Amino acid sequence: MPTNLPADYYKVEEEFRTATSPERKIALLEEMLSIIPKHKGTDRLRGDLRRKLARLKEGAESRKGTGKQVSLYQIDREGAGQAMVVGMPNTGKSALVAGLTNATPEVADYPFTTWVPTPGMMPIEDVQVQLIDTPPLSQEFIDPDMLSLIRRSDLVLIVIDVQAYPLEQLDETVEILAENRILPPHRAHTYTGQRRVDVIPMLVVVGKTDDEAWDAEFEVLRELLGDEWPLIPLSIVTGRYVDRFKQAIFDALGIIRVYSKPPGKPPDFNRPFVLKQGADVEELAGKVHKDFLEQLKAARVWGSGAFEGQMVGRDHVLHDKDVVELRM
Repeated sequence: MPTNLPADYYKVEEEFRTATSPERKIALLEEMLSIIPKHKGTDRLRGDLRRKLARLKEGAESRKGTGKQVSLYQIDREGAGQAMVVGMPNTGKSALVAGLTNATPEVADYPFTTWVPTPGMMPIEDVQVQLIDTPPLSQEFIDPDMLSLIRRSDLVLIVIDVQAYPLEQLDETVEILAENRILPPHRAHTYTGQRRVDVIPMLVVVGKTDDEAWDAEFEVLRELLGDEWPLIPLSIVTGRYVDRFKQAIFDALGIIRVYSKPPGKPPDFNRPFVLKQGADVEELAGKVHKDFLEQLKAARVWGSGAFEGQMVGRDHVLHDKDVVELRM
């Protein structure tokens, strides 16, 4: 039976043959598998690709175990979420990451000072979120491994400079991402191709909103864009809107913090468990320990979704800052 593969499959296959990093090869194999139509004629091909994918993933895991860095763009996720900081040259990406995390990317007034991704941890109250400064986007060339890094992230922060043609910066950044099949949820419907598209939440960070004079420019920008893009003002120089920026990231990640409470003891407010919004008691139990997951009988909850100390079952949905006592 003929395979009848679509044209997009062969484009991805050609990229796979020229890819150099295991991470890029893994991403392309997964995309090839998503494109191939499922029928008897493709069974053998899909089986071959799955075996290749398994071998590559096994090799990647073994290299992690030896501590070898396969690629500069292979950055392990840390904290409550991973946010990619992207944008055009000289928009203030590096200053943002340097000012809000423990990272030390090079910061200068000239463009293209960032050549490699630089991760740093940003505290948001009692959790840490990983911000990664990335090389500036360019129409001429983007390292495929950088695109893979963006695709693996939980959130994309598009940084624009309110003091220097912010609309043009936003349009060009979004265009480059879209050309590489990376779209925000509200634009996913605009993609008409057959290749896999990566839909990732995005926030637009309007940097260098240093004083009230630039607040007016921010409001003009918001009026021009309407409700399409969530805009967050920020000034690293003066520290204006930092708390608002952090809260916007926390909300965009769609996470909650839950505090465990051993029976008869006070809750531990220093080390919250981070879960996705909509998570229930059973998911928390699995995070705490597999024994709780297997032997959990009930739980008591203090928080916005229950009476104080209410007994609940495994399927009780948790809320941010809930306190939970698991009972076996």
